Amino acid sequence: MVRPAVMKGQIRGVMKRKYFFFDIDDTLCVHGQNWDGDYVPDSTKEALRLLEANGHFTAIATGRSYCMAKKYMEDLGFKNMVHDGGNGITIDGKMLGIEPLDYEKSLAFLDECEEKGLPWAFTPDDSMIRLSGDENFQGKSVDRYMKTEVIPGLDPHDKEKYPKFHKLFVACTAEEEKILTTLKDLPSIRYIPTYSFIEPMNKAKGIYRVLDYFGADPCDVVVFGDNYNDLSMFMPEWTSVAMGNGVPELKARASYVTSNADDDGIYKACRHFGWI
Repeated sequence: MVRPAVMKGQIRGVMKRKYFFFDIDDTLCVHGQNWDGDYVPDSTKEALRLLEANGHFTAIATGRSYCMAKKYMEDLGFKNMVHDGGNGITIDGKMLGIEPLDYEKSLAFLDECEEKGLPWAFTPDDSMIRLSGDENFQGKSVDRYMKTEVIPGLDPHDKEKYPKFHKLFVACTAEEEKILTTLKDLPSIRYIPTYSFIEPMNKAKGIYRVLDYFGADPCDVVVFGDNYNDLSMFMPEWTSVAMGNGVPELKARASYVTSNADDDGIYKACRHFGWI
């Protein structure tokens, strides 16, 4: 399905500068079976090179924390990034700050998890390590996303030690999650069956901050994504490209649907619109 994209024409024969934002997982980066053998297609690397050569602005747009996305940014040659689900931005290699989750709502959520016997964890800063009060969370949520440090007697109410929360986690099934009434007050997503992430999910918020920084027009934005946490950046005021491997809801909102990430999807879309 293709809807007319929000595009501006040529200016004296030169394409007006566009502001490109790319999701990482299954958009820029292709995952092998069981998340083994991750790689970025050569065609994607070439598309990024040509976009830069043509004077366009390129950035990553990810739900990952800054510390977890920084390596992707550097390895792929990016200098700009929307990270922490839109709550943080990095421009020209300088991280300009990260807004944490709502403090009181986060505490209420952790308290309810504790009351209902659902193992929880949190990251109090930009870290690749989440904290938990016992072994229960790690026992139910083994994955490769990040490490869990167990601190017996961990008290999230200790504001001197933990004045803010960047991400929260609860180990439970999708059915068990329904009993958490405080979850409705926080952004959450389930990437894997064993636990849910409570993390910022408004990538458009970060994109608008970047536009404000440069004084750029929203109609010159182009975003690429594939999953539910990309829905927030598929806005009608700019061009949104869904990967062929994307979820149906995202494709329905897209200006254009390209081929799969592992089938030159980014390169083909950029060629289709004449950006490269």
